[in-house]
Amino acid sequence: MTTAGAGPAAHAVCPSCGHAVGAADNFCEACRTELAPAAVSGDAPVAARECAFCHAARITEDGYCESCGRKVGSGRDHVELDLGPLAGVTDKGLRHARNEDAMALATAERGGSPVALAVVCDGVSSSRRPDEASLAAVHAAVRVLLAGVREGADLAGASRSAVAAAQEALTGLDEPGPGDPPSATFVSGVLTREAVTLCWLGDSRAYWFGAGPYAEARRLTTDDSLAGELIESGLVSEADAMALPGAHVVTAWVGADAGGTAPHVSTFEPPGPGVLLLCSDGLWNYRPGAAELAGLAMPAAMTDPLGTARALVRFALEAGGMDNVTVVLAPFPPTAPAPRIPAAAVGDKPAAFATEEKPADEF
Repeated sequence: MTTAGAGPAAHAVCPSCGHAVGAADNFCEACRTELAPAAVSGDAPVAARECAFCHAARITEDGYCESCGRKVGSGRDHVELDLGPLAGVTDKGLRHARNEDAMALATAERGGSPVALAVVCDGVSSSRRPDEASLAAVHAAVRVLLAGVREGADLAGASRSAVAAAQEALTGLDEPGPGDPPSATFVSGVLTREAVTLCWLGDSRAYWFGAGPYAEARRLTTDDSLAGELIESGLVSEADAMALPGAHVVTAWVGADAGGTAPHVSTFEPPGPGVLLLCSDGLWNYRPGAAELAGLAMPAAMTDPLGTARALVRFALEAGGMDNVTVVLAPFPPTAPAPRIPAAAVGDKPAAFATEEKPADEF
């Protein structure tokens, strides 16, 4: 398991040159080192120190939990990321040999106000190199989104550009061979103090959970899948559609064979405080309804997004763990993160990396 986070610091300095920097600075004025890079899955793989299922800390040398007996993953198998204003957890599940999901999280300043953003990609398991595809896609997309936020760009346009960058990255992965070219589903969310900008292709989802008197729960995305098309047509109910063979076959994705499909982009203006959830189908397969998921997440997600993301992943594992599971939670309105770079970090790189997962398109 990999856990990355940001701790408070009284005096922040550049990790490369030691120059004093401000809490809201994106780059060091002296050497131009990026001070608040995105946290991306797969960038800091380490062996797990605790069991992702029962959270016991007794792990044998050959990687088994002494408490529950399960094999404990390493590298991208289970990764947790905590940036303060948002957090994510990804796990390969109980039935898959590897984690084919990926996630990228970041925080930034825009017009003096904090912004939180995230990307979740789910490698299409029937394509070649799906684990590499999801990771390449989030890397490319989050760079574009983060630049757009910092530069004050239109967030809908930046979201479309992020998908285009992911598309280009996956096209670069393609090479002759059996099977479909590397591909992945895509969902991103950018939270400002005014609204949430969403962008997606495929069947990874975004949900809204309201808090307090605004405690409405709703799904914010539609599925690009065979089941999703049947549901949209009104021919069958959601329950019946999801029970059909091939229900999870996606009909839109990023990849060399995507055919120029335009991503969905929407803006949601929350009526009050709440939480944005981005997830792969490894979670929502077991609780597709917004109200059901909100019942599992709220109100804890408002103040403890990492702990709640862990709980949701554990719920999916206990429900069967048939797929990779990725959960990102971002409370709204976003808050400013604690300074990431302590004075003791001179000469070190800032700890800002973690991992995500991708649910298979078919069980």
